[in-house]
Amino acid sequence: MKLVAIAGSIAEESFNRQLLVFAANQYAAQADIEVLNINDVPVFNQDEDTGANAAVLYLARKIEQADGVIFATPEHNHTLAPAMKNIIEWLSNKLHPLANKPVLILGASWHDQGSSRAQLSLRQVLEAPGVGALVMPGDEFLLANAKDAFDELGNLKDQRTVAFLGTVITKFVKWVHVLAAMQEKKAAQPWLQEDLTGHHPVDTSIDLPRSDDWVEQGAAKTGAVNGDKYVELDRGLLTVDQLNWFLNSMPMELTYMDDNDQFIYYNHALDHDDMLASRYPKQVGDMASEVHPPRAVAHVQQVIWALRQHQTDLVSMPVPGNKVNEKYIMHFYRAMRDADDRYRGVNEWVLDIWPIIADYLKRTGQKLVQDPSHKADATTGASQAGASAKPDASTGASESTSTPAATPTPDASTGASESSATPTPTPDASTGASESGTDTAADASTSASKADASTGASESVPTPVFPDAVTGATEI
Repeated sequence: MKLVAIAGSIAEESFNRQLLVFAANQYAAQADIEVLNINDVPVFNQDEDTGANAAVLYLARKIEQADGVIFATPEHNHTLAPAMKNIIEWLSNKLHPLANKPVLILGASWHDQGSSRAQLSLRQVLEAPGVGALVMPGDEFLLANAKDAFDELGNLKDQRTVAFLGTVITKFVKWVHVLAAMQEKKAAQPWLQEDLTGHHPVDTSIDLPRSDDWVEQGAAKTGAVNGDKYVELDRGLLTVDQLNWFLNSMPMELTYMDDNDQFIYYNHALDHDDMLASRYPKQVGDMASEVHPPRAVAHVQQVIWALRQHQTDLVSMPVPGNKVNEKYIMHFYRAMRDADDRYRGVNEWVLDIWPIIADYLKRTGQKLVQDPSHKADATTGASQAGASAKPDASTGASESTSTPAATPTPDASTGASESSATPTPTPDASTGASESGTDTAADASTSASKADASTGASESVPTPVFPDAVTGATEI
């Protein structure tokens, strides 16, 4: 196993570098540990970072080629040293070699606490979005009183300390193997690569820590316009106020999840308790992993991966608990792409489609008739064709292989459809609703209507079967 090690110090005599050199020699049978030098890395300046600095590129390549990374940090003023923070800034701006890389944290200090607070700070930094390292949990190695811990040959004096360090290194080697096995599983199931934690910032990402006022902080940082300031759109010119009025009046709930899987917008027209898919203002800025329950994460990964990879451009599904002829809430997810066909996120809209169907039936004097070849799902009201509908592996949507029922023949004099099984409905004069001598159970997912060109009357035509929530449907 190949590991690289970095000491967060540029001092000529660094106890943390000495600790790493000792570990590389002492535990060579477990791993090939190469100690890297950071003395040539300049002070980080975001304006000057082109991703082409030779010293930084060298470190990045070494990290990318390694199976894991060991950081040894000193403690300065209760936190990590500037040299360590400087390295991580370079490796999380234009370059991201630490993303999903196994990391072990060690530390040596002159004092009794052995860099405990610096290690805590370093862990938080390494796990932050934009860095995305996989820091090994569990035991911390804290070398206190480092000035007296080594002999003249650079070896640790205390054998209990040597034994404990060996235990930590052994655990880290196992940790790297476990993560490698998980990566192999991801290769077998590509959608597992969809990272919902936002560890891969894009050109539109705003570098801010998570907070309940992320929108306000982001607006201040980017100089965003608001109120009566104009925004030029590709075919329009609106003020920010006009955009908000426009979006908040949409007859559905809209959500924008960007290409870093960060939840960055919803049309805040209703309070949380009145929404079909509840949202809180403070959730804007959260990552996809934070706005979904753990049980839904795998399905969210499948949906976003399918959209990102161009496997489909639209996924639709009903929510559990829909009631036939009363409420039928649907979630739709469409991939957004720029002019270069690059994936830029998910446009999600949620609406109850039943009022639209009910209004259509009332206006056209028609009635929904249950298709006996479809079996309604007891939990969701979604229809399944024939014996079963298999979920699509990439999206969770269901596919039907059954043959649709024959289309009724329209009556030549009226354009109305006739069927040997169902009499022609008669529109009610006062409401436009249709009546039938036969009591029929309606299923909103089994048929749609197609207007006859000459009369405006409708012919019954089949529609795709909505995916069953039990077989992979979820909310994102």
